[in-house]
This record gives sequence, structure tokens and C-alpha cells, in this order.
Amino acid sequence: MCEIKTVGLIGLGAVGALYAERLLASGAQLRVIVDEARKLRYEEEGVFVNGVRVDFPYATPKDAAPVDLLIIATKAGGLREAMETAADFVGEKTLIVSLINGVTSEGIVAERFGGDNVLYSVAQGMDAVKEGNHLTYEHPGLIVLGEKEPGPVSARVQAVAAYLTAHGVQVNPVTDMVRRQWGKLMLNVGINQACMVFECDYGGVQRPGRPREVMLGAMREAQKLALLEGYLITEEEFDGWVALADSLAPGGKPSMRQDGEAHRKSEVELFAGTMVRLASKHGVEVPVNAWLHNRVKAMEAAY
Repeated sequence: MCEIKTVGLIGLGAVGALYAERLLASGAQLRVIVDEARKLRYEEEGVFVNGVRVDFPYATPKDAAPVDLLIIATKAGGLREAMETAADFVGEKTLIVSLINGVTSEGIVAERFGGDNVLYSVAQGMDAVKEGNHLTYEHPGLIVLGEKEPGPVSARVQAVAAYLTAHGVQVNPVTDMVRRQWGKLMLNVGINQACMVFECDYGGVQRPGRPREVMLGAMREAQKLALLEGYLITEEEFDGWVALADSLAPGGKPSMRQDGEAHRKSEVELFAGTMVRLASKHGVEVPVNAWLHNRVKAMEAAY
């Protein structure tokens, strides 16, 4: 059974900063992997979590040594650059976990580093909001972790789950990880995009009205496409994801809404873009996601 002693994390956005802070606070042998420019900026400006400055142990490529576990927590658009920055921290036995939304990042990671040591995961249930260098959150959520192929929980998944749980990060090992990823993608397709397009916080989609109708409609289309791709999301599971959305702090905001406020390019291609492409593949219509895709693209073009 593999043993996890050292962990590297790259990406100090909302999810990355949340989990880096929890790992550091619990005594993990953590390296926050950055390039030289980011290191200088973070050290000068600081990173604050719930109002407290956290001086993370930053490591640049010139400090590189292989870690036992690499966590990638960038946005999708920054993945390839992040992999090059972190390349010398990856050894033959380094396990890699990507917390990037969607169902494609693990394949990209496998192309760069090989697929043998890539685990599959989703991060869910957190209400982290990052504005500039300040992160706030109430609920840290959890990481759902597993192998690409369905089957019993492997020894290495158990090892990573035990390490992270012992260091302040709740992990749920599962036997059907890719199907779970589709469930999270379904949620993101709804809640992220509805909040961005209607310029609202979670509360805006938790009460009756047009934003909630669009959220649910987009999720239904994702549920249909998941089945066409071979992953059944039951009605009970659908209701569970909606309940999760309704449990989030009403004043919180998903990552796409934060992107919209900051006039950053969003992950719309991971969400509505994926739905539109798969709908074309299967010869079906996804009118809600097609509308969301067009609307987000128009918003971004106006920045």
C-alpha cells in the first residue's frame, strides 16, 4: 500500500486556497507550487483566508523534488501551464488528483504524465468565495475520490483518502467515480451558469423564479446526456444535487459568477460547451444550455 508523506498543490483560487489552508493548519508536509512571479506577488501581498493571512510554503520549479501526492486546483484554462510548472514535482510514484470541474481534465493530465497514477475526483459542497487575495468560506465541502474504472475502492485511493482526512480535508472514496463526476458536472451546468447569466448569488437560484427554472432545465439536459454517455443519474440523485444547491449559503457565489464579476473568462466551454457538443454527437437538442452558452459568450465579449 502506498504511503503519502508529502503533498504539492498548484492553484490558489477559491478551492485551492481553501484546501491548502486546511492542509497547512493540520501539519501536512505541503508545498504550494508556483512560478517565480506568483511567489513574489503572494509573499508581498499575502493570501488571506477568513480574514487571516496565511503564509504558505511556496515552492518554484527550481526548488522541485517529487511529491507523493500532487493536487491540481487551477481553472481549466490554466491546466496546461500548471502542469509544466509542476512537472519536476511529479515522479514515477506521484499520485495526481485534479479538482478541476468537468469530466476532461484527468485525460489531459494523463496525456502529459501518463494515466497510471491519475486518480479521479470532484470537489463539492464548499461555499468558498475569493475576491482578489481574500478567501472566505463557511463550509469546506469534501472531495469525492476514486479510480477511472468502476470497482472496489483501491488501496491507493484509500491511502490518499486517509492522508487527506487526517489533515483536515474530508474525502469520500467511491466505487463509481466517473459517474459521480457527471453528477457534479450536472450541478455545475445548472448552478454556475444560472448564477452568472442572471448575475445572482446562490439565493437567486434557491427561490422560485426564472433563474431557478433555468438552473433545473440545464441540469435536466445534462442528466439526459449523461445517460447517453453511459452514466445513469437517478431521480433520487438528481434531487440530492438540487438539495445540495439549496443547502449552500444564500450569499455565496459559484466560480462562474465570481468570474463574471471580475470580467474573467469563465468555464462555459466546460459546462454549456460540453453539453452542446455532446448534444450534436448524439443528435439531440439542449435548448437551455445552447441559450446559456450564447448568453455567456455575449457577456464575455462585452468585457
